[in-house]
Amino acid sequence: MRPATPPPLHDPPRGGAAPRCRERGPGSGWARTAVAMAATVLGLVGAQGVARAQYLAVFVDGRLLKVAAARVVGATEIRLELPGGGAIEVPLSRLDRVIADEVEAKPAPIPVPSCRFDYAGQALPPGTPFAEQIESASRGANLSPRLVAAVVAAESGFKPWAVSRVGAAGLMQLMPSVWLGQGLATPYEPGANLKAGCRHLRGLLDRFGELTLALAAYNAGVATVVKGGGVPPYRETRDFLRRVLARYCPERSGPGSG
Repeated sequence: MRPATPPPLHDPPRGGAAPRCRERGPGSGWARTAVAMAATVLGLVGAQGVARAQYLAVFVDGRLLKVAAARVVGATEIRLELPGGGAIEVPLSRLDRVIADEVEAKPAPIPVPSCRFDYAGQALPPGTPFAEQIESASRGANLSPRLVAAVVAAESGFKPWAVSRVGAAGLMQLMPSVWLGQGLATPYEPGANLKAGCRHLRGLLDRFGELTLALAAYNAGVATVVKGGGVPPYRETRDFLRRVLARYCPERSGPGSG
């Protein structure tokens, strides 16, 4: 996700309830919202002039919603423009990720890294920004510092104040569902962001047991990997994987997967 000017992000801790949706635009009541949401999930775009789906909103409860546009509004919510017209606003804490809904026509294989991803005291390359904090956070989550540095480089370019227009923030571009869930007051303090991001990545590694799947879930959300049974075909996610693996484990990867 590309960084932009950071807005203030403060959102109530996430719970188990479904995303709270408020309808905007033409139509009356919940019936129109439900119809619009169903149409976008199925990728059905209607008459001439109606915006087509460009993004995929991935909710923490596993639901997926295709949207025409997405942007943070205020301090706690994100506005999702529906391809069929109208929009809904949901709390940022209910979203796992928002990614570009563009797939590779002929997905190239993703290399399977042979480098170990657990902590083994690997030294970071000289001049790596935030090296001390990356080393500390990596050790605490039993992750390779080189892997963490590669994720930071791909996500934020080592910019601690980076924030995407859909709410991912800080060095490791954490969504509010992650940093609020870990009790952070702000996602912009480098050390705290790195520790939360490393714990999140470690949890994905423990869940999926494979680095490529964990990284795919980190970028595209857990539901896209679970429902697709592997690395999803989205260009944004596959480009992210290639950038991370090229930096973390160059020329030491096995046959492709996904």
